[in-house]
Amino acid sequence: MDKYVSRFLADGETVVTVARDHWITQLWTIVVDLALMIVIVGLSVAGIILSPPWTWFGLALLLAPIGHLAIRMVEWWNRQYIITNRRLIQVEGTTRKRVSDTELEKINDVIMEQSAWGQMLNYGDIHVLTGSDAGLDWFGQIADPIGFKKALYAQKDVLCGPIRGRSCAVESSGSNSSSISDLIAELDHLRCEGLLTDEEFETKKRRLMDRI
Repeated sequence: MDKYVSRFLADGETVVTVARDHWITQLWTIVVDLALMIVIVGLSVAGIILSPPWTWFGLALLLAPIGHLAIRMVEWWNRQYIITNRRLIQVEGTTRKRVSDTELEKINDVIMEQSAWGQMLNYGDIHVLTGSDAGLDWFGQIADPIGFKKALYAQKDVLCGPIRGRSCAVESSGSNSSSISDLIAELDHLRCEGLLTDEEFETKKRRLMDRI
């Protein structure tokens, strides 16, 4: 967690877990940029891009894939999902920051989905159903989703347990029908924006309907 986020923490609030998107989300970028670097170096050394003494110009072209890869890695590193003893905080951006948070008390349910590859490589999707107007926080292809979900529930138990005497949202696996309807509506919104395919939407919708 960077110093920027630490400024948002309230008195007595501590960070429990910091998660990021799995490295698999950057695999295509890494492969393409590395391939471009290899091609540029090869052509420059062979003098195909420009004959000597201008071969160094070809090597200068390396700045493009190197710079692109560096920017994407910095963006990936700065995208954080933070669990504190009070809140779930999502941070995005490098020069322009975007910070959103959800109080643990407002979390009704946490749904995790993992594909076969996700189970092998330890990544998956986390859907956090809340009682707010937004209704849904969606973290796609997050690293160690099982550990993240456990940490989230553990902190909610501490915060909302009988010792604290706090009134918290119900976090049972059987969400009520209105909450499920809200979640399906949010998933449909993601589908309309192109973030989910029709097949993914129908699969997730079917799983949610089974919970009623």
